[in-house]
Amino acid sequence: MGDSTRRFYDDLAENYHLMFQDWTESVRRQAAILGPLIEREIPTAALRILDCACGIGTQTLGLAQRGHALVGVDLSEVAIGRARREAQQRNLSIQFKVADVRDLSSLSEAAFDVVIAVDNALPHLLNEQDLARAVRQIAGKLRPGGLFLASIRDYDQIIEQHPATLPPAFFEDGVHRRIYHQVWDWTSDRQYTVHLYITQETDAGWTCRHFVSVYRALLREELTAILHQAGFGELSWLMPADSGFYQPLLLAHYARAPQTVSSD
Repeated sequence: MGDSTRRFYDDLAENYHLMFQDWTESVRRQAAILGPLIEREIPTAALRILDCACGIGTQTLGLAQRGHALVGVDLSEVAIGRARREAQQRNLSIQFKVADVRDLSSLSEAAFDVVIAVDNALPHLLNEQDLARAVRQIAGKLRPGGLFLASIRDYDQIIEQHPATLPPAFFEDGVHRRIYHQVWDWTSDRQYTVHLYITQETDAGWTCRHFVSVYRALLREELTAILHQAGFGELSWLMPADSGFYQPLLLAHYARAPQTVSSD
């Protein structure tokens, strides 16, 4: 995660909703899944929740609409700008800040009930050191017993296949059509470059936008081990068939101070 990831989300921010048939409905649907799950784990009426990779607010907005107090951070200033506009349009009071998950020191708030990192955000961290650093930063923002919830792609299965592309999605809004698809270039067994294409019909013809980013295939066992080292316990994974969410979900409670590790 760094300048290239920031540029990816800067470029994508104003087009992010085009990857969904109806982004507003997706905001509602995801909150209807994640909200009750979080609320069962931490049964408090109004939770303090930090979304540490909030993007344009896909999860932040929906959880705020459920009555929780949200803070959203993201490394993309453009994405944060759009998230603020989306919150204002919905009359939601949400604090948004620009920050990299590897360094949340600029965020003065702490002792959150919940921290989330959804939509495959953590695999942007391209080595174990950056991932461990991010997990320690997340732990530092949680109260004892607080919940960390993350979602990642099912890389345990993906690395057995090393797919070159994802099936395209075709959308229409009654007037225009669009196609969303991805091409994956694997540069190693665990790392790949994503070429994301949004091809859109307009009154003047078809246009195609191309966005590029790099991911590391993060295995569930690897993430679990790093969380244990950072002081998390009560770890569990929920697969889509069990949760109804579109990616595997990790739930982990922060239990203690992290173990001593080598400096970054």
